Amino acid sequence: MYMRKNLPTDSIDPLLAYFDRLIPLDTAEKELVAAHFHPRLFRKRQYALQEGDLCNQFYFVLRGCLRMYKIDDKGSTHILQFAAENYWINDLGSFHGLRASELNIDALEDTVVLQISRDDLITLYLQAPKFDRIFRVLVENSFVRLQERLLQNISSTAEERYRSFLEVYPYLVSRLSQVQIAAYLGITPEFLSRLRNRRTQTRKP
Repeated sequence: MYMRKNLPTDSIDPLLAYFDRLIPLDTAEKELVAAHFHPRLFRKRQYALQEGDLCNQFYFVLRGCLRMYKIDDKGSTHILQFAAENYWINDLGSFHGLRASELNIDALEDTVVLQISRDDLITLYLQAPKFDRIFRVLVENSFVRLQERLLQNISSTAEERYRSFLEVYPYLVSRLSQVQIAAYLGITPEFLSRLRNRRTQTRKP
């Protein structure tokens, strides 16, 4: 039985199941996961990363929701990503480039994550090469999602972006505020309200 001494309050099973869907792990590799991932609770509105700091953790969300965002010079918030249950989040540029982050990550709800530091991740790579392949897939998937998001922003209407958001994040619609959804879509809350009203009217018999 693999060890869970570092995980006294939250099960590591969701993370192991996630890895197994990519590349199945053996018992020794599961023990490595238990030894190098650590649980952490972020209270609502607590920062996991602040602009100017070095991103030194990779987060896997067990429950709750984190967001990654940028505040521009005018004080407007631009949300790049939401990460709820079974999703990953971190600033890849800061994490891999060892440079100060230009982004913020905070908790929209009380959120429990399993986190791994950059040093521990490198240790995993050295002790079991399978993890190098797993995290390469994670980074590749993140890059693909970023490309899709950029294409959406330059070629889709606000209504199309909202429809895509509902398809990608259906489980978050009731958990996010209108302001948060609008900041992700790059529109004003007032325009989002009009989009929602238009969809409601269209559905009426």
